[in-house]
Amino acid sequence: MLLSKSCIYGIRAALYIAARHEEDRKFVPIREVSDNLDLSFHFLTKILQQLTTADILKSYKGPNGGVAFTRSPEQIKMIDIIGAIDGYKLFTECILGLPGCGDGKPCPIHDKWGETRETLKVLFETTSLDELVKKGIRLNLRLSDTHTMEDILKGLK
Repeated sequence: MLLSKSCIYGIRAALYIAARHEEDRKFVPIREVSDNLDLSFHFLTKILQQLTTADILKSYKGPNGGVAFTRSPEQIKMIDIIGAIDGYKLFTECILGLPGCGDGKPCPIHDKWGETRETLKVLFETTSLDELVKKGIRLNLRLSDTHTMEDILKGLK
């Protein structure tokens, strides 16, 4: 797996929040996100704290509390989420984890990984949360084992 479990959960949660953003809700409760995506509440809270520290989310405590984006989902790219949680090492390091891997001392997959790594970087830099939410809604794609984007918009648990 190229992305950590934390990063994958962070992306799924960000997509959920972006889908709920369409309803003009100010803050989405973390418990709602964790319940509907079947994620551990405490683990998700730590992940969302990373997104808050990176100024992607803001949080509010209290009865109407939860998390909300600091800017619109159209302006948030996949690379923003990945960078906040996993960092950017995916786009710079050797896939085999060999220190000093480069053109001078390449690993067996160096050339192919370099091309793939750049393709992934461009994909993540150019894909917004809004784009993925719209696609997910249009095609009714899954965001959890049991819930599709349409389910999430209906508020089903």
